[in-house]
Amino acid sequence: MTDIQLIAAILFGMALAHTFAAKSFERLADRYPRHAGLFHFFGEVEVVFGLWALILIIAMAIVSGGAEAIRYAETRTYTEPLFVFVIMVVAASKPVLETIRALIGAVARLTPLRTAVVRVWLCLALVPLIGSFITEPAAMTLAALMLGPQIFRQGIPEWLKYAALGVLFVNVSIGGTLTSFAAPPVLMVASTWNWDSAFMATHFGWKSAVAVVINASAVTFMLRPHIRDDAAGMPAPDRMPLPVALIHLAFLAGVVAFAHHPVIFMGLFMFFLGFTKAYEQYQNPLILKEGLLVGFFLAGLVVLGGMQQWWLQPIVSSLKPTALFFGATGLTAITDNAALTYLGSLIAGMSDESKYMLVAGAVAGGGLTVIANAPNPAGVALLREGFDDNEIGFGHLLLGAIPPTVVAMLALFLL
Repeated sequence: MTDIQLIAAILFGMALAHTFAAKSFERLADRYPRHAGLFHFFGEVEVVFGLWALILIIAMAIVSGGAEAIRYAETRTYTEPLFVFVIMVVAASKPVLETIRALIGAVARLTPLRTAVVRVWLCLALVPLIGSFITEPAAMTLAALMLGPQIFRQGIPEWLKYAALGVLFVNVSIGGTLTSFAAPPVLMVASTWNWDSAFMATHFGWKSAVAVVINASAVTFMLRPHIRDDAAGMPAPDRMPLPVALIHLAFLAGVVAFAHHPVIFMGLFMFFLGFTKAYEQYQNPLILKEGLLVGFFLAGLVVLGGMQQWWLQPIVSSLKPTALFFGATGLTAITDNAALTYLGSLIAGMSDESKYMLVAGAVAGGGLTVIANAPNPAGVALLREGFDDNEIGFGHLLLGAIPPTVVAMLALFLL
């Protein structure tokens, strides 16, 4: 352990504490209006890790020299933050959203149950599973935007909204395990351990699907009395010209296909921005601010998390398979699950059982906190206005996510 590693671990702990205390800064803003702007800034969850990452770089410049600090910042990989930013904006565009909303509505109308209730269930169950093909951040964005007007609004008990948020986060985390490329923690080990999509579907995917259906069904049943019919709830989808919808879906598919090549997907994004400007009569305002904030959050996590290997990897490598499963689930709550599985991929001689337990625990715990899984900050950014004080309390999120996390753990551990 070097001095800068110790400093980085302390700053990481302070960033975690800041994340859980973010809602308290909003209360301070009300109490001290003279400094409300500053407290609102510190209360922005998406700013937290970027702020503490800056402090780490400054500390590194003081301890190790400016050149070393710059070298460290430049050697981090920022593909994931860039990708999440781009996929959020593209997936949330009006043609994509209206197309998915229309498909969800068509499926819901085929059932004998209340259409509005079935739509909520599909957003909590089917959309997270589709994340295995369109990536988890895209699934989170679509589900959040469709659920917001129905579930995450004023008039619904706060505890029930946190229960629904916990289910959404957990289901997106485990719902991406049907393939080997959609879930960040799976992607980190898939090529190293030769796990293809067939392996993921047979060892993880069907078990995750069982848990997704149970979680979605349970929370939808609890939400049932509060779900408004379509006329007063979710807006009816606008009719979108087929060529416009197909071009937007093609942009979405292109970004997903080149998710690991930022030069390509950023180029596609530039063309996407040009197309939306040319046909702005079919667009809603793009969620550029929300996407940038989420990307900033994840970039800060990359910088801070890159200095935690010295204490995380020994913990992972020292645990037996069963202990590794529960340990990975718990560690995921305080560190990004993709970083956790990446550290596991560096351990030589890990048994097949330990590999399974590490990834199973990492995806099962992906809904416990905002930093546990890369798509979670996107959900927070899009849904926060539906909660009291326009903020999500992360202690409440943890409590809301525990029941669906237990279901996910049981499915992945026992089935």
